Amino acid sequence: MALVLTDEQVMLRDNARGFLSKNAPIAHLRKLRDSHDADGFSRPLWKDFVDLGWAGILVPQTYGGLGLGHVEAGVIMEELGRTLTPSPFLSTALLAANAIARAGNEKQKSEYLPKIVAGDLIGTLAVDETAKHRPDKTAMSATRSGNSFVLNGAKTFVLDGHVANIYIVAARTAGKPGETKGLTLFIVDSSAKGISTERTPMVDTHNAARVSFENVNVAADRVLGEIDAGWKNLEGTLNVGRAAVAAELMGAADEAFGRTVGYLRERKQFGRLIGEFQALQHRAANLYCELEISRSAVLKALQTLDESFESAGAIVSVAKARAGQSAILAVNEAVQMHGGIGMTDEFDVGLFMKRVRVGQELFGDANFHADRLARLNRY
Repeated sequence: MALVLTDEQVMLRDNARGFLSKNAPIAHLRKLRDSHDADGFSRPLWKDFVDLGWAGILVPQTYGGLGLGHVEAGVIMEELGRTLTPSPFLSTALLAANAIARAGNEKQKSEYLPKIVAGDLIGTLAVDETAKHRPDKTAMSATRSGNSFVLNGAKTFVLDGHVANIYIVAARTAGKPGETKGLTLFIVDSSAKGISTERTPMVDTHNAARVSFENVNVAADRVLGEIDAGWKNLEGTLNVGRAAVAAELMGAADEAFGRTVGYLRERKQFGRLIGEFQALQHRAANLYCELEISRSAVLKALQTLDESFESAGAIVSVAKARAGQSAILAVNEAVQMHGGIGMTDEFDVGLFMKRVRVGQELFGDANFHADRLARLNRY
């Protein structure tokens, strides 16, 4: 497939860009941050997302969703990256919806997916337990107790965990940390007895939480997929998240680059526009090439998720690693080329740098994915 968007995807991108630039500019993020909003996102804006159909973008039409693909989801994520908009789109519409749609039984799909589409339910994935993304190191235990399981442990960096209604939890029913066998996915109600949640906003003001589970009883009918064989579904869901974050990183990087080029064309020094200096032209040209290469990798990853979901792991890792590195280069260059004002909070460039730093770490940094790619190619 050609590495270009279709006419319909271009239309979706343009509509999303127009809507977000009008209803969720950078000032929207600043308002949420400065007012110390308890939710960390705008519920009226999320309702608008729901009305646009975005909450059900990956949900099959059978359950009320749009039934679109990962390319379309990536298009929206890229536009969210341009405006740095905090929302449950990634956690709910992509991670939770994908996990349930692909691994859930008919009862689970019928119960949860229509609620996600209607905006009546916020869901998220709870997988990481340490400062670095290492899903195979999951140590949280799920012990069989009659016709249910008892969960004990804690999850960190749970996106929108403080407002979620359900968690898709990865826990160990067999084996030991470091093994992929023995992992099981559970759908856990956030109001269940024994769950405590601590909101831990990230440096970019976006939402995350630490969620602790102490003797949390989960019925067997809330197992998502097969017992002891959750790794395949977990990796599939994480691949969706990784490709989506890569798309968001490209949006943030492209916006930072565009603002920098605009500044080079208007800032004068020594009586000349600084964009006329060859050294800065070379740096801008190099950055443009880096972004275009990464953009192609991200689009290929999203297309592969649509065409061959089970075999998308390698290209997703390439896309996530490249997008993270290119985005970091873009925001670093933006701060440097803007000079002193680039370091101030009043100037938006620093906000892009913070989001990119978080996105680089989310679901695995470049080193994680380089190692993962090597392991995938080994077999």
